[in-house]
Amino acid sequence: MDTIFALSSGRPPAAIAVVRISGPEAGVALDTLAGSRTPPREAKLRSLSNSSGELLDRAMVLWLPGPHSATGEDTAELFLHGGAAVVKAVEAALGTIAGLRMAEPGEFTRRAFANGKIDLSEAEGLADLLEAETELQRRHAMAIAGGRLSRQFEKWREVVLGFSAEVESALDFSDEEDVEGLPDAFSEGIEALSQEVAMWLDRPRAERLRDGYRVVLAGPPNVGKSTLFNALIEIDAAIATPIPGTTRDVLERPVAISGVPFVFVDTAGLRETGGDSIETIGIERARIEAANADCVLWLGPEGEGPAGAWEIAAKADIGDETTKTSPTHTVSAVSGLGMAELRQSLVERARQTMPKPGELSLNERQRGFVTELRAALTEIDPGQDLLILGENLRRARLALDALIGRSSTEDMLDALFGRFCIGK
Repeated sequence: MDTIFALSSGRPPAAIAVVRISGPEAGVALDTLAGSRTPPREAKLRSLSNSSGELLDRAMVLWLPGPHSATGEDTAELFLHGGAAVVKAVEAALGTIAGLRMAEPGEFTRRAFANGKIDLSEAEGLADLLEAETELQRRHAMAIAGGRLSRQFEKWREVVLGFSAEVESALDFSDEEDVEGLPDAFSEGIEALSQEVAMWLDRPRAERLRDGYRVVLAGPPNVGKSTLFNALIEIDAAIATPIPGTTRDVLERPVAISGVPFVFVDTAGLRETGGDSIETIGIERARIEAANADCVLWLGPEGEGPAGAWEIAAKADIGDETTKTSPTHTVSAVSGLGMAELRQSLVERARQTMPKPGELSLNERQRGFVTELRAALTEIDPGQDLLILGENLRRARLALDALIGRSSTEDMLDALFGRFCIGK
């Protein structure tokens, strides 16, 4: 197996740059650059030189022999001065050592998975953590990366293995007349596990937390959509003018409000016919966005918006132009009137659709296998033939093995670890 290396900290310039080396030649690499290996897990200051003896940097060096390392392999970490030239010089020196090459995206984490340091769910949590931009995303990803979800799957697997052992025992003695069948507790245990799994499937999807709550601003031209959009995201991303049809395409921006992820979408003004073919396309896209929104803020005439839309009186600062008899919110993006209340209402609505703080949820891959687990458990009837019962339990075990990563396809692993940066 090749020994890999990469910059594992942020892009230079920075105060410190961390270059990580992992694989069977990591110790040789440390000997070559630093003269010798340091005591295991003790940071030491060393001079790093290339094969010509040229001094590259004075750096802190850490030697982490496998299997007690993040990847499970021999690992060395170099804490360099964070200049781009320093990093390039050290990487160039490493590249001249036989058996070393630059790491691919996610390769360090993939090796940790392959060597049993983390399981698949923990790797998914780590990927989510690297992409987290809000507090809710961070907390959820930290819990999964820390193994809470994996422990839940392992608990279910142990229970299913126990059921399988009872069935195997019953099969072994099925030809003896004085041996009873499966106990009543078996049926009760299957039902309890099935109900617990069903409760997990009823939880909000993890993708909601990652993708954000989608809020679409809709209405006819020149009702203040773009002005309100800019106020909600707190930057002038959309052009706002009194000229009808200014917004001609969909414009979206991700924003965090009170730690909750949102995606706000500004759309073209809805009217029967557009001013030209481009605006007509924008109007059709606006209708599609409104249909796919989690929440529509309707700034048009009262009662003419999509079902369930929030009625927004958006120009409260200039009189009765947008007066509505029963608006959900009355706001002015210009003066700020009602904006805090609108944001708070959106946060409260969005939180209802997302995992609660401390609550774990399933992503699409996990949900698929948990659904298979639930289906296998549902088909179990203690009165059925023991061989059929055992086959359903085998299906349940296979679903759990896939959840944890005991059985995974290379394509799926490539997709997951491809989400990581080169140095992770």
